[in-house]
Amino acid sequence: MSSPLQLLSDIISTNIHALESAYAKAGLAPPNLNDPYSPSPLASDVVVAHAAKLIIAAASQLIATVQSPLEVIQEFSAGMHQTAAIGFAEEFNLADVLLEGGQGGLHIDQIGALAGTNGATAGRILRYLATRHIFTEVKPNTYSNNRISSVLRKEKTLKEIQEDPSTKYEGARSAAFVNHFATEAFKSTSFVTDFIKDPMGFKAPFNMAVRDSKDVFAWYQLPENRWRGARFSVAMHGIGEMRFPPELHVKAFDWNSLAPGSVVADVGGNIGSVTLQLAKEFSHLNFVVMDLEHAIKEAKPYWTENYPEALAEQRVKLQVHSFLTPMPLKASIYFLRAVIHDWPEADCIKILSHIRVAAGPDSKLILFELIVPLACEDPTTALIANHDPALKAPEPLLPNFGIAGGWPTWVDLQMLALFDSRERTIQEYIALGDAAGWKLDYVRQQSLGAFVFSPK
Repeated sequence: MSSPLQLLSDIISTNIHALESAYAKAGLAPPNLNDPYSPSPLASDVVVAHAAKLIIAAASQLIATVQSPLEVIQEFSAGMHQTAAIGFAEEFNLADVLLEGGQGGLHIDQIGALAGTNGATAGRILRYLATRHIFTEVKPNTYSNNRISSVLRKEKTLKEIQEDPSTKYEGARSAAFVNHFATEAFKSTSFVTDFIKDPMGFKAPFNMAVRDSKDVFAWYQLPENRWRGARFSVAMHGIGEMRFPPELHVKAFDWNSLAPGSVVADVGGNIGSVTLQLAKEFSHLNFVVMDLEHAIKEAKPYWTENYPEALAEQRVKLQVHSFLTPMPLKASIYFLRAVIHDWPEADCIKILSHIRVAAGPDSKLILFELIVPLACEDPTTALIANHDPALKAPEPLLPNFGIAGGWPTWVDLQMLALFDSRERTIQEYIALGDAAGWKLDYVRQQSLGAFVFSPK
C-alpha cells in the first residue's frame, strides 16, 4: 500500500501531465514563473482548473507533511511580514518601477531612486518576496518582475502614478486589493484577539484599530477616506470578475418555475446589477431593487442606460428600503447577494426575520454567499443539489482541498476583523435560517453558493 507521501506525489505528477497535455493540445506553453503573467485562453477550462487545484492541494499538503513542525509554526507566526512586504511593494509601485529594467532587472539603487524610497530597504523587502517567488533576484541586488509580481502592475505609467497618486488604482484591481489588505484590514486583524477578550464598546476589531465608531462603509465616506472607498470598489469588482461569473445567479435557481408576474425582490441590491442579469433573462418576472437612498439614486441612471424599457414597463422598480427595518413588500422570491456576511449575527437574524414576517407561505429566500468548506468530511453534503462525487478530493487530501479550496476561510477571518461578522458553513446557515423562521431546502454549490430557504 502506498504511503501518504507517495499518494501526494502521484497526485502531483498525474495532474502535471494532465495540465501540460491540455496546454500542448491548445498550442500553448504551460505556466512559467519567470514569464510575465497574461490571462490564458485556458483560464476557464474545467480540466485545467481541476488539475491545478489538485496540484496545489497536494503540493501544499506535502510541504506541511515533510517540513519541520517548528518551521511551519514559525513561518505562520511571522506571516504578518508577508502582508507588510507586499504592502510596501505596492505602496512604492515596485512592479511598475521594474518595468524600466525589463528582463535584465534593476539594481536596488536604481529601484530606490525611481520609487522614491531607500534602495537598501527596498532590496531587503524584495529579497524576502523573491524568496517566496514574488519578484525575481536575477543577480545580486538586482530584481525583475515575474509571473506573480507582474499582476501588481497598474494601467497608468509610473510617471502618471507619481504625478497623481489619488488615481493610481483606476483599473488596477490586484494593486487595489493588496493596498486594502495591507492597510485597514491588516491593522484590524491585529486587534482581533483584544476584541474577543473585551470589545470595550467597539463594534468590531476594525473600530478598535481606527478608533472610530463608524462601520467600514461609513468610514469610507469621510472626505479623507473616499480614495480608500474608491480603491475598495476596484478591488471588490476585480474579485467579482475573477470569482463570480455573470451567469452564476441565472443558474442558481429555476426561475422559469415561477408564474408570470411573480415578484422577485433584490434586497440590499445596490444599483441592481444582479437583477439586470435576471430581468433580461426572465422576461415573465417582475423585480424590485431595494436599498438605501444613495444607492437607489445611483441605480436610476444605471437602469436608464442599460435597460430603460424595464423601468418604463414597470417590470423593474427601484425602492428605497433599509433591510434593518420591517420588509414592506410581499414577494415570491427574496434574494440577498453578499449581504449577510457583512453583519453580526444578531443583525442577520433581524434582517431575515423582517423578510420572514412579510413572506407568504410559498415564498422563497435565496442567500448568495460563500460556503466555508469543512477540513473534514461534511455531513451536510446531501443538501448540495448539484453535488458531484467525481470532484471529491482524493485520499489523502483534505476534503476541502486545503489551501486550494479554502479561500473562504480567509474571507471569514476578514469579515471577523472588519465587521465582527462571518462566512458560514452549510450547518451554520441551517442554524441562522432556523433562528429567523426559515428552513434550508437545498444549496447550489457554485463559486458563490445559493442557499434556498422556505418559511418554517
